[in-house]
Amino acid sequence: MLLFNPHNYQRVHADLRSRELVEKTIAFFETKGLKRIKEDDQSMVWYEDFLNFIQQEEVFADLLTPAAYGGENSRWDMWRISHFNEVLAFYGLCYWYAWQVSILGLGPIWMGDNEALKTRTARLLREGGIFAFGLSEQAHGADLYSSEMLLVPQADGSYLAQGRKYYIGNGNCAALVSTFGKIEGSGEYVFFVVASDHPAYECVQKIDTSGVRQAYVAEYALHDYPITEADILLRGDAAWNAALNTVNIGKYELGCASLGIATHCFYEALNHAGNRQLYNMNVTDFPHVKRLFVETYARLHAMKLFAMRTADYLRVANDADRRYLLFNPIVKMKVTGEGELCVGLLHEVIAAKGFEQQTWFEMAIRDIGMLPKLEGTTHVNMALILKFIQNYFFNPVDFPAVPRQDQAGDDGYLFRQQTGKLASVRFPDWRLAFKGVKLPNVQLFVTQAELLRKLLIAAAPSREQRADSGYMLAAGELFTLVPYAQLILENAAVYRLEDRMLDQIFALLVRDFAGYALQMVTDHANSKEQEELFRQMLIKPSRDESEFEQLWQEVLALKDSYLMPA
Repeated sequence: MLLFNPHNYQRVHADLRSRELVEKTIAFFETKGLKRIKEDDQSMVWYEDFLNFIQQEEVFADLLTPAAYGGENSRWDMWRISHFNEVLAFYGLCYWYAWQVSILGLGPIWMGDNEALKTRTARLLREGGIFAFGLSEQAHGADLYSSEMLLVPQADGSYLAQGRKYYIGNGNCAALVSTFGKIEGSGEYVFFVVASDHPAYECVQKIDTSGVRQAYVAEYALHDYPITEADILLRGDAAWNAALNTVNIGKYELGCASLGIATHCFYEALNHAGNRQLYNMNVTDFPHVKRLFVETYARLHAMKLFAMRTADYLRVANDADRRYLLFNPIVKMKVTGEGELCVGLLHEVIAAKGFEQQTWFEMAIRDIGMLPKLEGTTHVNMALILKFIQNYFFNPVDFPAVPRQDQAGDDGYLFRQQTGKLASVRFPDWRLAFKGVKLPNVQLFVTQAELLRKLLIAAAPSREQRADSGYMLAAGELFTLVPYAQLILENAAVYRLEDRMLDQIFALLVRDFAGYALQMVTDHANSKEQEELFRQMLIKPSRDESEFEQLWQEVLALKDSYLMPA
């Protein structure tokens, strides 16, 4: 089983320190216990105990400092970073949020060329500092063009920073806040750092949210904050690119967080249902409950296989191989959406119990919906994904095989990644991953994918349809399933996933594909040729009752395998 279980922890680590960091984090939360976590959540208590733990164990210092600036265990390693996202979110999204916004705040620093600030940042991380990313503004969101934060030039060559940023995590106490703005007069883009304890930095307010209650989401203002060249990270196009590339890295983290939340919900719902009787039956004997659990179990495995495989592509990326730029927004859009779906399915099982304040589930219900809507909403990420269709389906090139990237190493390319030219990114033939896989639902899925490819050749969207964002977003859901399925298959081979699980995953993908095709028929105007091809995609998945029952027994065996200490 690939799912994270703190009571039966299994994970390949490149070194003992990486394992130690996770095991100590698990021990911290298991010792704290569910009751205290819930009390802190309900009281909106700032998680000083968690930050003290991070400082004492130098967790962020080792995980978020590139090797050139840190100690012997420091590196920016997406294999272990991705896993730590899942672990933190498993215990509470608020804890993950402190980590996530620190990653965003560090992005422009490590991407910049201010070596003195990099050295300072490494020291601050070692001292337990957390970081913030000052990009969005209340009136404009993350619209970089409209940013009103200004650096006003002074006669001595310095600047005064003036403006406000809104919805900034860790904005109350970040050691450094990477802030995006413009230079007055020239309009040149600029990234600079400010310290939250400076007299000219005002933490205006805490923005209370329904989820991540303990986190501090801030509005801050700079009142003639003095800035010199020593505080400037990047200018011009480099500053603009750093904003986009930082969010690019940050997108990935959200999918892993969604996986952590949904996995915890899975255990809690299974324990509840498995120990409860209704109408003189075990709740887990109801056929619809079995279906809900097996579907969730399969979707969680699919999410994890895809997210871990995307980490492999992030780690091998270079200017000639930027396939991660397709897979990354799919993690953000699809994996977070699947996590929200899984929690919804489990809520159908746990029902009213999920609203009770002493459950972990109640917290998850509030938090899980935030993830698809942070670091770019679904339509923003789908717009990115659509840029890759032509080369993905029709212009294959050869690439070396990518094995599992679990080795220790610094993923430095992410801080110097090439930007733009998404339509030039190339891929090998997508069908290679499906070659030789004879499972019934995998073959049905290939049929659907080939029909989509045929549609793009013989009945491509018209100019009017391409101009209709609603139409293209809906069609994009169909395309997204193909690379999603591809990477799941690739990683299923790496992890030697059993056929019954893989076929169940693809049964769901076939069903999802048919569902999106039906939406294209019922919700949008199509040509006669398009509608006929969409109708051909309405394929029913194959169902093997004996394999389903084996999977159900696998699920049922996990009852009481994880219960968070009170």
